[in-house]
Order: sequence, then structure tokens, then C-alpha cells
Amino acid sequence: MRVRRFLRHEVRALHSLGLWVLRRRHAVPEGALAVPYTGPQTAMMYGLLFVSVVETVMLALLVPWPVVHGVLLVLDVYGVVFVLGTQAACVTRPHVVDADGALRIRYGGLFDLRIPSGAVVGARVERRFPEGGTVRLGEDGVLDVAVGGQTTVTVELAAPVEFVRPLGKRGRARVVRFHADDPGAAVAALTRGRRAPSPHQDPHGPA
Repeated sequence: MRVRRFLRHEVRALHSLGLWVLRRRHAVPEGALAVPYTGPQTAMMYGLLFVSVVETVMLALLVPWPVVHGVLLVLDVYGVVFVLGTQAACVTRPHVVDADGALRIRYGGLFDLRIPSGAVVGARVERRFPEGGTVRLGEDGVLDVAVGGQTTVTVELAAPVEFVRPLGKRGRARVVRFHADDPGAAVAALTRGRRAPSPHQDPHGPA
């Protein structure tokens, strides 16, 4: 199961590289707000990429054995592609706030949580620095989807929502905190969506 999820992530990363080159985004419908979240990790990712490239060049100059050199070269090239693919997946798969207030929280090709319209009862800008990895569920039912060790938006839900962690384990969250590069815009879009009338509701009220 974990191997299958890892391979799926690899495919999404390669697909994201193509989207990145074409300057396109994945599954951002017309009228929706794309919410980027890569700000806190961009410098780190490019730092890793620089180190990987330097390591590849140094090994090419220092390793005299062709077989060993070939194996290390393949591993280093894979490392470069992995870093680029991870960053590309995060850039091309932003969070999304639909016009009706539905929320989609993502982290590249590793995490994807959809919260339906009407499930959000409150949203606010709130910067926090949770401990743990990128996706962490606390015992209190609070789900943190952090980038660079921080979250900037807190969303309160009408009822717990189920989600799937990157390695496949399921969980339920009653509050979701995630990072947005522009948290004010994300909260404003969620607030507008909550106040917008339902498409099935008569805007003039009952007859």
C-alpha cells in the first residue's frame, strides 16, 4: 500500500513538472481562488537543489570507477528530479477556495483534503508553529498541515471531516490549520463563500 502511494506521488511529481513548465495549475476551477503556500519552503528547496547539483558534479570529478560513478550519477539525478518535482507539485497544486466556500487543502501530491461547502463555520488568520511533520493530527482533533513548520489559517468545522494521511492512514479532524502565503485572502474568500446564498435557495425568500 505504501509503495503504491509512493509511486503515485512520483507520477504526480513528474506530471507537476510538466504543468510547472507550462505555467498551469492542477484542478483550480474558474471562479475559484488559488491559495499558494510554498513561501516558507522555497529557499530550502532551492538550497537542496543546489547541494544536489554540486554533489553530482563533484562525484563526477572524484569517483574513478565507472560502475560506481554510474550508480551514484543515477541516484543524484533522481535526487534532483525529486526535489524539483516536490516543489513543482506544491506550486501547481495550491489550496483552493471555491466560489461557494468549499475548501481544498493540499500539499503537493502527498495530501489532499476536500471540505464541502457549508462545513466551514469559522475561519481566521492565526499564525502558529506546530511541532511534528507536515501533516499532524493532535489528540484534540486539530489537524495541522504545516509548511516550513508553520500554519497561518485556522478553520473550524461544523462536524469532523475524514482525511487520508500521506502514508494511507485515516483520521478525523474537527479543526484544520494550514499555511497560506496570503492568509487574509484565503479567510476573506472562505467568509464570502459562507455568506453566499445556496444555489438551491430562493434569493427572494419564501413566497
